[in-house]
Amino acid sequence: MSSLMRSPPLLFPATARHTATVISVHGLGDTGHGWAGAVENWRRRQRLDEVKFILPHAPAIPITCNWGMKMPGWYDIHTIDGNAESLRRNEDEAGILLSQAYFHELIQKEIDDGIPADRIVLGGFSQGGAMSMFAGLTSKVRLGGIVALSSYLLLSLKFADLVPKPEFNKETPIFMAHGDSDQVVNFELGKKSYDLLKDMGYKPTLKIYPGMGHSACLEELDDVEAFLRERLPALGDNEGKSEL
Repeated sequence: MSSLMRSPPLLFPATARHTATVISVHGLGDTGHGWAGAVENWRRRQRLDEVKFILPHAPAIPITCNWGMKMPGWYDIHTIDGNAESLRRNEDEAGILLSQAYFHELIQKEIDDGIPADRIVLGGFSQGGAMSMFAGLTSKVRLGGIVALSSYLLLSLKFADLVPKPEFNKETPIFMAHGDSDQVVNFELGKKSYDLLKDMGYKPTLKIYPGMGHSACLEELDDVEAFLRERLPALGDNEGKSEL
């Protein structure tokens, strides 16, 4: 597992001075290119110009619910049948922890390049959102925010034991969003994850989109943009690190 072949992420450099980074994580069977359109739309609107976007590509791995055939995935999934409990059974802990380490590496590289941790947001859709929540909340640096679309909390039955102490991201804002007609990652599982995080003292918000299935909509993308602009406000040319 440790020798997985990984392609370099798709990168969208900041169009102004680079002061913040968003790592945007795709879902099962997709690639980083699947979310490039959303970034390009924000670029056209001249939004988030100081933000560099990193869109990683999952390695091709055997997926049990795909009859063991290889497809891009951050971890194996045994069953996708709409049942809220199915995804919690037989979780691929080894695969989840391998992807967690990869995302922690991406975060650390941005920090090494001079971006403060609180100017980094980790987010994604479906499996990518689940990994973003898990990797973000278990990070040993405090992030600027976490975005989890149509997703759920991984390893929820033992999650509290996997979080490092002290908990760096107890106060980190988490934007969760879910369609109430999702037949893949059942809305009830998303809601249970939200309730569990609240009960553990985290800071999630949950936006529900009536009639939306396992997909994204323009309103949701606008809400994500608003969250990113709130968490990563433009600093301009005269603020930030000293040049001396």
